[in-house]
Amino acid sequence: MQNQAGKIRVAILGVGNCASSLVQGVEYYTTFSDKTSGLMADDIGGYKAENIEFVCGFDIDERKIGLPLAEAIFARPNCTMILNSEIKSHAPVYRSPVIDGVSPQMAVYPAENRFVIKDELKTSDILLDPSCYDEELVSKMRTEIIEHLKSHKAEILINYLPVGSQLATEFYAGICLELGISLVNCIPVFIASDPVWEQKFIDAGIPIIGDDMRSQFGASIVSQMLQELAFERGHHVKAHIQRNVGGNTDFLNMEDKNRLKSKKISKENVIRAQNDIRGIATDDTFLHAGPSEYIAYYGDNKVANFRLELEGFMGAPVILDAQLSVQDSPNSAGVVIDAIRYVYVARELGLVGALRGPSASTQKTPPQQMMFSDAIYECHALAKRELTESTRKQLMKVDLQV
Repeated sequence: MQNQAGKIRVAILGVGNCASSLVQGVEYYTTFSDKTSGLMADDIGGYKAENIEFVCGFDIDERKIGLPLAEAIFARPNCTMILNSEIKSHAPVYRSPVIDGVSPQMAVYPAENRFVIKDELKTSDILLDPSCYDEELVSKMRTEIIEHLKSHKAEILINYLPVGSQLATEFYAGICLELGISLVNCIPVFIASDPVWEQKFIDAGIPIIGDDMRSQFGASIVSQMLQELAFERGHHVKAHIQRNVGGNTDFLNMEDKNRLKSKKISKENVIRAQNDIRGIATDDTFLHAGPSEYIAYYGDNKVANFRLELEGFMGAPVILDAQLSVQDSPNSAGVVIDAIRYVYVARELGLVGALRGPSASTQKTPPQQMMFSDAIYECHALAKRELTESTRKQLMKVDLQV
């Protein structure tokens, strides 16, 4: 049944560049409701941008905690392009435990480019000094967070934590399970795609989307479509190389190579999946995808380079070299604005677990990789509130025993 109040109540974990673009975008498309250019879907299950309401945020940076979203999204180290400065949201930003959310190597960079942990939270950082990690403080903050989410009646939590935040993501996933909140997991910590974690959400009767957001017109979707095109046109892919450079906190965080294992797996999954779906071995194919360098000057601009080496008719060589330059965070927001509405419609339809189609469309590592056309079919069906063979399997099983 559709929400009669018409509002989708969303909490944001990590008020960084991606959150900034998402909040800007929701208010932009609410103010200019006649504009649909830039959106993949104007209406999903009866919900438009104007139906999304941000109720609170969580962060560890002293420059954001205690501010309303309208101000926090423009605080340093955020550097995304300001496309809409007229923000009305007064949703508060609360403190969050750090846990493993900040790479220690960030400390050597200028404050304007990195996170600045609020002093009272430093003992909640297990990576800074494990011997000083205050489990009692983290437990107390968990109780605070639960009360905040309850008081704001949050229904969806967007995970925008930095890459590599395994323990922090699991911390918040546990809270979602306890409160019945849906998770849109935009980072490469595997929750929706992990059968054990997915089963926990199924048991709790909650739909989720994940893992690792795939930008609207970014490197991953371009790699996928190039790989699909090569196969559909009868070519063998000898090598598919994707390299990325950027200057936001995401790229700075990923300078710590210890945090990159899941990210590299996730990005290469996008390419390899198109082989797997078709039963094409990758033994004689070189695949590489991943961030390669942080350059502060680039700010939120991301530059991706692609090289595909193919064998075509009679083994004739085909080589493609291409470059893509995008504003990273608006590119992300254009996908998440849809993911929020897909997971909310799924809640209303009584679907549970990781949504296959919307996850395959909006994330790099979904529980089930799909061809582009199949993922879009599933998304369009859900947008029309129609069940498919896939979503029928995810209907909540109601115990009819008396």
